[in-house]
Amino acid sequence: MGYLHPSEAVGTQAVMTFARSLTRMVLLLGVLMIPLSVKAASINAADWQSYRTAFLDASGRIIDTGNNGISHSEGQGYGMWLAVLADDQANFELIWSFTKTELLVRDDGLAAWKWDPQSTPHVSDINNATDGDILIAQALALAARQWGRQDLADAGRAIAKAVLDKAVVERGGRTLLLPAASGFADSDRPDGPVVNPSYYIFEAFPLLNELSPSPLWGKLAADGLVAINGFAFGPRKLPADWVSVRTKPRPADGFAQEFGYNSVRIPLYLVRGAAGSPDLYTRMAAGMSLEDGNIATFDLKSGAAKDVLSDAGYRIMPALLACKASKKPIPQELRTYASTLYYPSTLHLLALSFVAQANQECL
Repeated sequence: MGYLHPSEAVGTQAVMTFARSLTRMVLLLGVLMIPLSVKAASINAADWQSYRTAFLDASGRIIDTGNNGISHSEGQGYGMWLAVLADDQANFELIWSFTKTELLVRDDGLAAWKWDPQSTPHVSDINNATDGDILIAQALALAARQWGRQDLADAGRAIAKAVLDKAVVERGGRTLLLPAASGFADSDRPDGPVVNPSYYIFEAFPLLNELSPSPLWGKLAADGLVAINGFAFGPRKLPADWVSVRTKPRPADGFAQEFGYNSVRIPLYLVRGAAGSPDLYTRMAAGMSLEDGNIATFDLKSGAAKDVLSDAGYRIMPALLACKASKKPIPQELRTYASTLYYPSTLHLLALSFVAQANQECL
């Protein structure tokens, strides 16, 4: 796993030649729907080891250390994605095994979102979280491509189709991503539909379209980007975590009217998905940043900071935006990974992987 050591280099060219030949063969036979690719790891092996030590249980569950030690579909999807980026097939299998055994227990192909070690049964909320489903399906698609695994492609296809069937709706000429199969539609609440802008994982949509082709994926990406551009609430012009789009967009009823922990990852998804404009990047970076270099969650009405977020995994979000908007290098102190809590650590590794893959100008 991880980077190729010199002792392993002998025979690498032969392996690549074999992989290309095998790809041609299976495509001719119509067996493999996602082509093989030989790809170097984009996550440092020591960083991935640190992450696994901190958050990966021996059973294959990713532990949310900032949320009472629960696991959830989001975390499992992130863990699978990171394992692909680290080129670690063994730990991918471990995380995937827990995910399909413990969370894929609904009857519609989506994952239950919450697994609590202190509850009996452990699945304490059977509803899904659509971002978790998308992350799992995306990771399966990437793994199928990277390791030539038709079984993973088939599993990802089933989840992608379920997302289309249960969580993608067209209303008023817009294609919307519902945060869950139940609870957020116009029939579920007076201010519905309600969306969560941080659930739009833009780089995933083309991959899911390969798995389960539909024009809805392209519409979802286009309409989602338009929506995020328009979700500019309060003096800081930031999106809310939960937005009613029944008429004119506004923060949804029953939720804190804040740019919160959900929304701090929007920059990661915009930049990784090559979505959005320099103007959007600049506005969001300014809106989420404090003068001392930290970021914060914000009350949208007043613009006042609520929780100050000093972890490098949070502070790298506006740095990514600044890099892509104006080629400003990421500060040196944000380029080194150290495991802290599950959520910022995950964001940090995904950001560093993005820079390592194709954005050396950020360094």
